[in-house]
Amino acid sequence: MDDFTKISRRQWSKLSTDNKYITADELNKLVALGDVIDTADVNEIYIPLIKDLHLFAQHKKMLSKLQDHFMGRDEIKHPFIIGISGSVAVGKSTTARLLQTLLKRCYPDLHIQLMTTDGFLYPNQELEKRRLMSRKGFPESYNMKLLCDFLSDVTSEKSIVYYPLYSQELSDIVPGKYGKITQPDILIIEGINTLQLPPNGVVVTSDFFDFSIYIDANEDLIETWFMQRFKHLLKINKHNPDNYYYAWANGPLDVAVNRAERIWQTVDLVNLREYIAPTRSRANVILHKSHGHRIDSIYVRHY
Repeated sequence: MDDFTKISRRQWSKLSTDNKYITADELNKLVALGDVIDTADVNEIYIPLIKDLHLFAQHKKMLSKLQDHFMGRDEIKHPFIIGISGSVAVGKSTTARLLQTLLKRCYPDLHIQLMTTDGFLYPNQELEKRRLMSRKGFPESYNMKLLCDFLSDVTSEKSIVYYPLYSQELSDIVPGKYGKITQPDILIIEGINTLQLPPNGVVVTSDFFDFSIYIDANEDLIETWFMQRFKHLLKINKHNPDNYYYAWANGPLDVAVNRAERIWQTVDLVNLREYIAPTRSRANVILHKSHGHRIDSIYVRHY
């Protein structure tokens, strides 16, 4: 962590303002299953972060204008792209949704969109064909060329760019369903693979990002959060036959829990150690979480 300056929560919070940008009820609707966040986190952590993000976005916009003028070409609208990475169950989606909401509130003139890289996983049928179901979430389970092509289209001023949709309920790509990106000023991209190098080393998707955030926590804490979320998913989907967790929820609890623990140990923890955590040093900002999902430290890269 030599390339980062560690800032305590107390120091970081001094960069905030007294403005109230979100209510507790609104915040509860943004929080992902198993995550914990309150208005104090918003004011002390996320308000300073979006102010910092806006500085970076304004700098990019100014630099793009100067380059276009220097080259004698028409001004091109390049989106400011934010990547959010970290382990499963660490709170990436909550952070992404919260940043989108706060950026809209603070800078209402900006068009801000959000997407997840889950849509660029190969469909389960293709993973089965490639014998990669046990490696789902690992770099080789993503269609990295498709993701790179998508990012290239987004940055080339195309009016509409479509991307595949992933369903957490199905735990699979939704056939024939697509999301769309429509020339945003700021695009937030969330996923465990946002900072990773692809298996063949040819395409580096993070090269498209202007700012990246890594959400960090101790492995034991993440495992606890992972298992808590799993048990809650069993509870809420016991009467939902269309959900991926329905079969597990209606079988012996100890069998389901043991299977989830094996998945954590043999899949998610291995992926974290080998492919996700090593990308932490590539982020601009690291948000470190402690017990209860409380962010206790912020690390800011020097360059």
